[in-house]
Amino acid sequence: MIVLIPSFEPDEKLPELVRSLNASGSNATVLIVNDGSGPRFDPVFAQARALGAAVIGYPNNHGKGQALKTAFSYIAANLPGHDVVCADSDGQHRVADILRVAKEIRPGTTMVLGERHFDGQVPLRSRFGNNMTRFFFALSTGTWLSDTQTGLRGYPEQMLPWLLSVPGNRYEYELNVLLAARSRGYDFASVTIATIYLGKNESSHFRPLRDSLRIYAPLVKFSLSSFMGFLVDTGAFLVLMALGGPLWLAVAGARLISSGVNFSVNRRLVFPEGRAVSLKGAALRYFALAVLLLLANYALLLSFTDAGLPSLPAKILTEILLFLTSFAVQKRFLFRERTTGREKKTATKVHSQA
Repeated sequence: MIVLIPSFEPDEKLPELVRSLNASGSNATVLIVNDGSGPRFDPVFAQARALGAAVIGYPNNHGKGQALKTAFSYIAANLPGHDVVCADSDGQHRVADILRVAKEIRPGTTMVLGERHFDGQVPLRSRFGNNMTRFFFALSTGTWLSDTQTGLRGYPEQMLPWLLSVPGNRYEYELNVLLAARSRGYDFASVTIATIYLGKNESSHFRPLRDSLRIYAPLVKFSLSSFMGFLVDTGAFLVLMALGGPLWLAVAGARLISSGVNFSVNRRLVFPEGRAVSLKGAALRYFALAVLLLLANYALLLSFTDAGLPSLPAKILTEILLFLTSFAVQKRFLFRERTTGREKKTATKVHSQA
């Protein structure tokens, strides 16, 4: 087993973690990636190396995702045949929990997640961030995970080549791994671990605005695409009305034009995996979805107003619900390439050979 620790500007908790792993009797190989921490932190890495850890790295900071992929590539080349447990260097993961995650790893394509339950004193930004990513992940995949932001994860050695192919260099990488795993039909196992935040999580290098935008990029792009569709729809409506046509033709024509633009943008930019899907098939499903959403819009508005909700709040609630529904359907079904029987057979073969 290899315990992989990506580290940026660590303190004494890093060598302490190595010391504790050595004392556990697990015989784990500890691999640390210095993610461009700079010369000031060389003494900390030297302590870890003196305790028996292997330390690799590079001079400039590239982010946690790149650090993990650098280590996966190193392991494949120099330490093949080993399962990997990824842990953080800031003292948030107990050695007992690291070993429990390692114990649950099985050959194949099932990753093990050390899941926190976020009870007790949890910093607001951590609680809010995890709730948001849980919701986003469930919306995108239909799967509910208790902790999508956990850094304590176990991977069987068969998954390392695939992990190198997942996009992302910083904090978004770990969420991308979960999203990509679910889209390929890979499985998750979980182990409950302690929820530890030291000094209100001040040691975390997570940048709330920039890194959150990376994590929620698909939802942000979908929002911008929808807003652009609204602008196109409004502009086309005004132009068609100015040409003197009837109202119904202006409404229908504007919606047809804006739907075509929105479909093209979503297929090429918001859900780029949709490029692999047949254009004709995706277009037919998209316009079928548009019709269903239009009918659902009327039905929901009628239901909310009949229940006594004023028209404006009813409209806002309806639009929010249908926006989230549209995102989930397009992400999970409309712009997602179907798994072929051959791919399923290959996946089954991997499990049976492991």
